[in-house]
Amino acid sequence: MRIATSPTPPLDLARVLVVHGQLAPRLTLRTILQAGGYFVDVAGCPSEAVAKLDSNRYELVLTDQSPGNHTLQAYAKVKEYRPATATIRSSEPEVTPRPRRGGHEISVQTEDVPHLLWKVADLIGIRASRRHRQAG
Repeated sequence: MRIATSPTPPLDLARVLVVHGQLAPRLTLRTILQAGGYFVDVAGCPSEAVAKLDSNRYELVLTDQSPGNHTLQAYAKVKEYRPATATIRSSEPEVTPRPRRGGHEISVQTEDVPHLLWKVADLIGIRASRRHRQAG
């Protein structure tokens, strides 16, 4: 005997596009934002990001400071759905000598994850209120 269950509707998660030229920060940001409840797409370069912007709607586009990303943000802002845009600034991790075997130990400074998630939520909220005001 089968018990009928109603299908669970998919969650309507805010979509974020992360554009970063380096793989590790790109994947780290994706993981943090997904854990924060966002649907995240990633792109490694502006041309890949443009293709994603043309085929999907995003509430937020986060880019690093790579050349071409300023133009990408301008392109995002003229899309009819007008996603919020922001630049992620990252610094190189410190490299300190390792005490044994002559190697190096990489010290990665932790980011303030709650502040990052708060800032993302704030940017998406501002974008939503701006769209609501334009519709009214």
